[in-house]
Amino acid sequence: MNGLVHIADVFSRTKAEGRADLMPYFTLGYPTPAASLDVIEAITSAGADMVELGVPFSDPLADGSTIQHSTQVALENGVSVQKCFEWVKILRSRGVSQPMILMGYYNPILAYGPDRFVDTACSAGVDGLIVPDLPLEEAVPLESACQKHNLALIYLVAPTTPDSRLAQVTAHSTGFVYIVSLIGVTGARSSLSEVLQDFLRRARMVTTKPLAVGFGISTPEQARRVGKQADGVIVGSALINAVGNSEYPADAARRYVAELRNALLPKCDMAKL
Repeated sequence: MNGLVHIADVFSRTKAEGRADLMPYFTLGYPTPAASLDVIEAITSAGADMVELGVPFSDPLADGSTIQHSTQVALENGVSVQKCFEWVKILRSRGVSQPMILMGYYNPILAYGPDRFVDTACSAGVDGLIVPDLPLEEAVPLESACQKHNLALIYLVAPTTPDSRLAQVTAHSTGFVYIVSLIGVTGARSSLSEVLQDFLRRARMVTTKPLAVGFGISTPEQARRVGKQADGVIVGSALINAVGNSEYPADAARRYVAELRNALLPKCDMAKL
């Protein structure tokens, strides 16, 4: 199954179930390479519908302190792009069947070579890419490579994105559209952005593609509220915090993701709450 079909099938299934898709993010190589694989396996067994795998980079401009710290630890552990591909293969061999999406910055992709990167990613079992610092104007080589291999290339849009640019970016995004819920970097927040509902409305006016919301979601209640409006819920920093604060990373990740998954009740049941 190619990546685009794999991702579309998951969104179709969760839509039929009347709920949003749960898409946790976790940094490969944190807190150790072995522990990160155990964590990812745990969160997929706990109810994650897809998983975003962070590819460590030395200058993660879109990320807050939590993910920056996890990235730095992973780099100190010797994580490389090639090792990330190898670990995706291992996760597939360990039975992880959900779509796996690599999230990372463009510099390592450019250094690796866009065609070679996408070819290796597909061979490893990757379904899509998220590249936060890649503008449309510079995306042609990577877009072409992804189209050749039916790999999703998912773009981010933010509340500050003008309507004309919003239509342009969502037209290029494949798999789904990543909705940045707030103005700022990644990181757990105590409350949801006040502009999110209006931003989702604006996005719905220009695209019918699935909309997955990330940045700032940390609690099951926040996930439940976002899941009532969006097609997908992305949680990263809060998961990394849960793992980093635990003596047993995989167990902590499994408990936390299970709580998030339980919060994403079918929409028909949410109305009764």
